[in-house]
Amino acid sequence: MSLLLSPSMMCANFSNLEQEVNSLDNAGIDFFHMDIMDGSFVPNFGMGLQDYEYIGKIAQHPLDAHLMIENPGKYVQLFSDLGAQVIYFHPEADQQPARVIDNIHGLGKKAGIAINPGTSVTAVEGLLPIVDYVMVMTVNPGFAGQPFLDYVLPKFEQLTALQKQFGFTISVDGAISRQRISQLKALGVENFILGTSTLFNKNQSYQTIIDEVRSENTVLA
Repeated sequence: MSLLLSPSMMCANFSNLEQEVNSLDNAGIDFFHMDIMDGSFVPNFGMGLQDYEYIGKIAQHPLDAHLMIENPGKYVQLFSDLGAQVIYFHPEADQQPARVIDNIHGLGKKAGIAINPGTSVTAVEGLLPIVDYVMVMTVNPGFAGQPFLDYVLPKFEQLTALQKQFGFTISVDGAISRQRISQLKALGVENFILGTSTLFNKNQSYQTIIDEVRSENTVLA
């Protein structure tokens, strides 16, 4: 099983963004995770389009787009044009989620759905045969620094069983500490969104942290 490490750029130091991106690229991350919020679907605003475009121009690794917005289907073309290789959205935010997935695929990109803590796996099960990624939110979306919600853990067992049938990649986002990475990898998670719990605002360099996380989880690969 692969180990994908994706820094949440909402947590980065935007006063020195070019250096942040370069340091993360050099550390050997897999994706830049980009949170897009509209202040409506979630009670906060995320990075702007100019920030997204700028990171896309200087980054050496691919970008995703996590659309925490109403009517995400209206914006998949925009983020595809800005360079997103994976586009996540919340199915409850669009009246036609299967059509959104088809549109993402039609643009040559990977489609992902995000499952809020209060959304059951059963509620999205009909979409699982056609998605590439399923991202489980282990905090309520919209703000960094929230505690991990343990009651979400049973979803990973459910998804792992379904993954064997449909082949999607399981991602996780929210309060992911180094200890949680080992726990969740054993439950079938492959892609980890890293924020302040593991990567940002630490005394160690990004290179050291990424190297140590990979080393700590090699035995589980």
